[in-house]
Amino acid sequence: MTAKVPIGHEGPERDAGLPVAAALFHGLSDPSRLAILQHLRLGEHRVRDLTEHLGLAQSTVSAHLACLRDCGLVVSRPQGRASMFSLTSAPELLGVLDAAERLLASTGSAVALCPNYGIGTEGNPAPQQLRTHAGQGEGA
Repeated sequence: MTAKVPIGHEGPERDAGLPVAAALFHGLSDPSRLAILQHLRLGEHRVRDLTEHLGLAQSTVSAHLACLRDCGLVVSRPQGRASMFSLTSAPELLGVLDAAERLLASTGSAVALCPNYGIGTEGNPAPQQLRTHAGQGEGA
């Protein structure tokens, strides 16, 4: 087991943990996955329950649950012929989601307008492809 180094810590130990932190945020980067996590905040759900609540196809919900399970964010347990899904490390995950909501509230819609990751953008641009908002200088 590796030692936990806070993201704000300086040094090579922190830098080694940044790819893992980025992978966590990438796992949270899909609106459907966030909607599933929001529903799982209320307790266990079956795939069928989630498809009805979210209006998504069963295959879509199953694929997102598999991603969340692979990321270690949800677990499942059999119940009859169905599986019940729930959050792992619920207090910590809910803390991250709550902190994200507070951050979004304090920054307004700035992230939605980001030319690299905002609403309507696709992919993960390489560092040399990162753009700035029109009218802003480099590094702004």
